[in-house]
Amino acid sequence: MTNPLLDTNSLPRFAEIAPKHVMPALTEMIARHREKLATILSDSANPAFESVVVPVEDMEHELSRVWSPVSHLQSVLGSPEWREAYNKALPLLTDYGAELSQNVELQQAYAAVGAALPEDAHPARRSAVEHALRDFRLAGVDLNEADKARYREIMGDLAAAQASFDHNIVDSADAWSLLIEDAAELEGLPQSTLARARNDAAEAGRDGWLLNLDFPTFDAVMTHAENRSLRENFYRAWVTRASDQAADSSFDNSANMLRILELRHEAAQLVGFTNYAEYSLATKMASSTEEVISFLRELARRTRPAAEKALRELRAFAGMDIEPWDINFWLEKLKQEKFSISNEVLRQYFPADKAVGGLFALAGRLYGVRLEENKDVSTWHPDTRYYEVRSADDTLLGSFYTDLYARSGKRTGAWVDDCVNRKSMNGKATQPVGFLVCNFSPPEGDKQSLLTHDDVVTLFHEFGHMLHHLLTRVDFPSISGINGVPWDAVELPSQFMENFAWSFAVLEQCSGHAETGEKLPRELFDRLQASRHTGAALAMLRQLEFGLFDFRLHSEFRPGSELNVLDLLAEVREEIALIKHPAYNRFPHNFAHVFAGGYAAGYYSYKWAEVLAADAFSAFEEAGIFDRETADRFRHEILEIGGSRDFMEAYTAFRGRKPELDALLRHSGIGS
Repeated sequence: MTNPLLDTNSLPRFAEIAPKHVMPALTEMIARHREKLATILSDSANPAFESVVVPVEDMEHELSRVWSPVSHLQSVLGSPEWREAYNKALPLLTDYGAELSQNVELQQAYAAVGAALPEDAHPARRSAVEHALRDFRLAGVDLNEADKARYREIMGDLAAAQASFDHNIVDSADAWSLLIEDAAELEGLPQSTLARARNDAAEAGRDGWLLNLDFPTFDAVMTHAENRSLRENFYRAWVTRASDQAADSSFDNSANMLRILELRHEAAQLVGFTNYAEYSLATKMASSTEEVISFLRELARRTRPAAEKALRELRAFAGMDIEPWDINFWLEKLKQEKFSISNEVLRQYFPADKAVGGLFALAGRLYGVRLEENKDVSTWHPDTRYYEVRSADDTLLGSFYTDLYARSGKRTGAWVDDCVNRKSMNGKATQPVGFLVCNFSPPEGDKQSLLTHDDVVTLFHEFGHMLHHLLTRVDFPSISGINGVPWDAVELPSQFMENFAWSFAVLEQCSGHAETGEKLPRELFDRLQASRHTGAALAMLRQLEFGLFDFRLHSEFRPGSELNVLDLLAEVREEIALIKHPAYNRFPHNFAHVFAGGYAAGYYSYKWAEVLAADAFSAFEEAGIFDRETADRFRHEILEIGGSRDFMEAYTAFRGRKPELDALLRHSGIGS
């Protein structure tokens, strides 16, 4: 097969895939699928699940296998050629997706299949049909032809604007660096950060230390740099990325933001919603915009007293007023003073390989699975690894790639994405495959990458998503794994896993001192545990600020209205935040979760799902955190069901009741 992207029966052939393959592969695959769809619809006089739903699921699965490596590679390689190929292909893909979703004949065939399903039909079959019918409606299947065409045009423009937004953040960060020639200005920075900065300067033919605007460097400066002006310099660079206030304003996202909001609002109104927030809730657990806003404000009300107390303590400790670039620095100092705990001391115990190995051992203990590296699979970068997940009887359940370290051009943050979704239909089965991506500090020379405890928590979080993807037992790709799960519940498995990163028995297995190999001492863990709630209430308010800003923005935006994004952010901060931000702060311009990712009018989902996660983990606390019966119940009722079941029903089946807020407040050290 000359085009490796069209090989959808094996893992992506990363060693062979090139940008030139993208458009030919998509063009050919979509042409094939149009022919298949015509055949399906021509034979649908008596539509049945096997003759309509199964072949459509097959086609969508096949197309996903072509597109997934393309989307992934443009995120992790930072290659202009990959970005160009991705941007060129987006209109073709989005237009075809809208074409399918607006196909009246196909919608009618699904409706007929749904009506004909027997009372005792498998719940997954019923859910696959119901989800599809909902998505037809949300894509405007009932619109007239002119409005359908406009909807398709909106989706294409929106995909392009969101991609541009994301690319501007990466390019803006890559365009900024700071050369330091006086070592005194770098006092307090970890040796690993200094070594990388020294190496980057040498590679650029400069003397001194070259600090780049990647997250590991930014985090190290914010947490450890004694030089306050250096911290402010980095803070300003970070919060002005992709804005009019950036050092290079050519990557300004202002126009993209407005365009994205206008397009989302118009699309929502076309299909019958007042605003995009209402449209967003059609696929979530929350039932109304009022419920979401009330939830965020109630949680903020209960958090605020603890946050105010924490800020008073921090100001008293620092002996000064606190600016945004001081918070992490003084929190770290406070933890060192109060609990004799230091991120730099801790990270010596968490070489990346040890942390990964301990995490895999935890998965084995909870779910009876075995994870092993397969070194014979081709990948896209030398840092990438590939692992297989097997059951106790050696059955392959799924597999995944990891790409853990920051590098130039790579999208910031941490995420999990699907490479292949689980599918088992007509006697043919494929096991799920995923991508787990982080941006930890890379190894220097022959040394190991050392993770902070926050990094370990992030790793556990993303692996929770991966388990959700891999352990599904649903056979239809559209509702297997994470697919079809309400977006405000999709963070439950990930935030649930974070709790294990605060267990001594778990962290002991994740640790091994970089020099001595010594496991994490109990006494050091106890100090870490005692420091757990330091800054937690302030962090909670920060997330609630983001969630309320996002949701109000999408519920209140009107084209041509007086609503200003920065003015609304200031209003939300006046209500929620305790720390004042400088006028140059342009947080929305790099809020990729909302403007480029899947969290538009859904950032509240992190806190909504965290309530579920804390409450779920409390069941393990009651039974013992490694209790196999509880873990089996969590696996069967939550991880395996995908979108095949009402999520609140599933949660209640696991927990025996509906979730309660108290566990989250307790885990965060916040009084009720």
